[in-house]
Amino acid sequence: DAPWPTEVKLEKVEAALDAAFSNPKGMTAAFVVTWKGRLLGERYRDGITMHTPLESWSMGKSLTATLLGTLMQKGVYTLDQPAPIPEWQEPGDPRQEIRIKDILHMSSGLRFRAPQDPDYVESLGYPDHLYVYTDAGNSFHWAATRPQEWPPNTIGRYRNSDPVLINYLVRLGVENNLQEDYLSYPQRALFDKVGVRDMIMETDPTGNFLLQGYEFASGRDWARLGNLYLQDGVWNGERILPEGYAAFVSTLAPAWKADRRPIYGGFFWINGDGGFPIPHDAYFMAGAGGQYTIIIPSHDLVVVRLGHYKGAPEGGEDLNKALALLMEAVPGK
Repeated sequence: DAPWPTEVKLEKVEAALDAAFSNPKGMTAAFVVTWKGRLLGERYRDGITMHTPLESWSMGKSLTATLLGTLMQKGVYTLDQPAPIPEWQEPGDPRQEIRIKDILHMSSGLRFRAPQDPDYVESLGYPDHLYVYTDAGNSFHWAATRPQEWPPNTIGRYRNSDPVLINYLVRLGVENNLQEDYLSYPQRALFDKVGVRDMIMETDPTGNFLLQGYEFASGRDWARLGNLYLQDGVWNGERILPEGYAAFVSTLAPAWKADRRPIYGGFFWINGDGGFPIPHDAYFMAGAGGQYTIIIPSHDLVVVRLGHYKGAPEGGEDLNKALALLMEAVPGK
């Protein structure tokens, strides 16, 4: 093994690991820290190992952006092109104005009802945001047939419609453009290349990946994906994502900027409001119940925290303590 890097304070890293698990009510299951691609430390709850796939919820949205990025690198799509969704191709359909980057920015403008809507009422039926998990059948077709509510790139809303649509584009690109097998594409194009070994991705009844939030992966798997972004999409000398794609996903989305919410990029959250005690250049994958893969370019750090949904409040407090200690452990650039 390589010697411990002299720039990194070992005692602070160990203290961060302790802090991540300090409150049993936080129910933290996995905590992984890497620096410049090197594993600095990891710790797991009893019964959990480095290979245990854990429920990761909406971190799958960032995985969705990554799979789209592999197709962009292959020349299948560009960010600025109108999204070639088959259901939108009738003459005069206003959804033809929606660009791929509008969808990645969670600003497609489609009507997609969710329980968190200010005007949500149960009498209108089961919310679309959840229906794509439970009974939509072909979830891609369901999302693609929702009507336009606002012009694209004007309203930023966190809704499952947009990652479902990007997953639709992934399937179309793999099957129609590359003429390859869809279900094995993530393994071949991404996981095998970066060493992800324990990822489990679920589908709807028609075989469409439900990566808006239905996947399981180990802490190390997420750390590898985080490091792919830390390295601007290059792994072992091979460019997997387009040059500058990491900058795109970590830049504040225009529609979110317009209403003064500096928190969302391209299927990644950003630390624009200082919600985490780390630099503002940090951006992260996030899933319900306190699942995080945090990328901190100014410190060459990737931090993964996974845990039980019920422990999210206390687990979040422990995560903040751990992050503060890691800022003391690792020098900035």
